[in-house]
Amino acid sequence: MSELTFEQMLEDPNSIKTIHSGEVVEGTVIDVKPDEIVLNIGYKSDGILAKNEYTNDSSVDLASVVKPGDTMEVKVLKVNDGEGQVVLTYKRLAADRGNKRIEEAYNNKEVLKATVSQVLEGGLSVIVEEVRVFIPASLVSDTYEKDLNKYAGQEIEFVISEYNPKRRRYIGDRRQLIAAQKAEMQKELFARIHEGDVVEGVVKNVTDFGAFVDLGGADGLLHISEMSWGRIEHPKKVFKVGEKLKVLIKEINGSKIALSLKFEDANPWKGAADKYAVGSIVTGKVARMTDFGAFVELEPGIDALLHVSQISKEHVEKPSDVLKTGEEVTAKVVDFNENDRKISLSVKAMAVPEAEADEDEVSVDIDAVITAQAEEDAQ
Repeated sequence: MSELTFEQMLEDPNSIKTIHSGEVVEGTVIDVKPDEIVLNIGYKSDGILAKNEYTNDSSVDLASVVKPGDTMEVKVLKVNDGEGQVVLTYKRLAADRGNKRIEEAYNNKEVLKATVSQVLEGGLSVIVEEVRVFIPASLVSDTYEKDLNKYAGQEIEFVISEYNPKRRRYIGDRRQLIAAQKAEMQKELFARIHEGDVVEGVVKNVTDFGAFVDLGGADGLLHISEMSWGRIEHPKKVFKVGEKLKVLIKEINGSKIALSLKFEDANPWKGAADKYAVGSIVTGKVARMTDFGAFVELEPGIDALLHVSQISKEHVEKPSDVLKTGEEVTAKVVDFNENDRKISLSVKAMAVPEAEADEDEVSVDIDAVITAQAEEDAQ
């Protein structure tokens, strides 16, 4: 301890300093011990700053944060602890200043930055100049997040949405910052995109009916019917969350964006009129069946109807009696409708020479095929 001697006090009357509890004083570090810091505060006794009055973090090594000769401001807790020592606090002074800092940020709607010190069951805890601010789980993001552990140790931005120093209640809000940022990004996005544009996005969510793609400001819906010219069994078998895609903006309706992967240069119907002209013999696989016929995939994106009456010369009650899904079928094209993108097939027409075929029967069969396709479309 570096107490002033009686002779020193007589020689220099100004050296006799008066201090009071609650006063803020400046001291010079003269010794650093594992559990306390000793400071010369210009008083007749040294000041003792215990580790638990320096910080709330018990893992801190005092020798690594302060060293002899350093100066620091501290607050007087007790002028005399009973043993002639002055008890000091640093963390409470910092908390007082931090409280003022929080108040200013609250009044000015200032955006603060802090590192997440704890992930709690109901939210996140951050420290701002020794003041603990709680960010409830509902205010961490603009969407529900089940696991908040990913934020541990991260520096995040937030605003103070509730300031109550009497109850020591300081609530942070990160959600409104994210919402505001997304609103600005959405505004910028809609200002630059147009129907027909090809843009890059990231798959955000995959459902039974399609995938939502983040375009950087708004999500677009890629419906299952727009995922391919061919048939998609289930979106989850094709796309994964986080996957990057180049998509076509098919339609913009208010804040809704419809997307497509059916690019026109890959349209299988281009040149189909020549490839599948009436009279052509084609081979495909049975994709699905109904009571009135089987739909045969000639290539991805082009299905043709093989009506039940055209499956065989013999009477067929229902397609599943003689055909199986995935089975390869060779048939003749008996009708091609490019405008409606419909093709009708017949296996029966291959069984006899075309000149010997009953024209009335074939005509009736084609009418039945067209009717069946209309029924399928209606469903």
